[in-house]
Formats: sequence, C-alpha cells, structure tokens
Amino acid sequence: QVQLVESGGGLVQAGGSLRLSCAASGRTVSDYAIGWYRQAPGKQRELVAVSSAGGSINYADSVKGRFTISRDNAKNTVYLQMNSLKPEDTAVYVCNAASKSGPITVIRAWGQGTQVTVSS
Repeated sequence: QVQLVESGGGLVQAGGSLRLSCAASGRTVSDYAIGWYRQAPGKQRELVAVSSAGGSINYADSVKGRFTISRDNAKNTVYLQMNSLKPEDTAVYVCNAASKSGPITVIRAWGQGTQVTVSS
C-alpha cells in the first residue's frame, strides 16, 4: 500500500506563495497518478492539479498559470507550488494517489490534508 502525508500549508497574504508537499511511502510515487484536491467550507471537493504516472499534467482553470505540480521521484514526493494566492484559494488541500485497474482508475490513498488560508 501507498501512504501519503501532506505538509506546507499555512496562512499567507493575498498575492503570496506556498509550496505544499505530498510525501509518499510504502510504494514508489512514480507508479501513480498524483492529484491535488481542495475543499473549502460549504464547497465540493475540487481537483486542482494532477500529475499522471506517464508525465502528463493538468490543472483546474481556477489555478492555471498560478499553481505548478511537480515530482521529485528521488524524494518520493510531489509538490504543489502555489503562487499569486487569492482568498478564494483558502481550503484544505489533500493529495491522492491513483492507478489503473483494467479500464478503471482506482484511488489508492488519500493524505490527511493541510490547511491553506489566504487573507485579503
């Protein structure tokens, strides 16, 4: 099994930056698609960025141009660099790991979440 632990959240002013980390253990992170999600109070969980095992990257429109997802396979960690933060980015950010089971993508693990708060 793969386990995930997020870190790097905190309180920042609008326009500031944070880098979140998603550290994997138990399995090699390069074998999985890693997604960053966020959930704000009263809001549905939103996929903000995903890095596939094959190297493709996708972002939600709301974060495109501001957030960057990257992998450091040597550290078995995936990062989410968040720049130009806005108050609406405030949420609990979680990472997950997914892999294929036949034609179906299966989520293998969720992290515990890290709080990001952006003040105006």
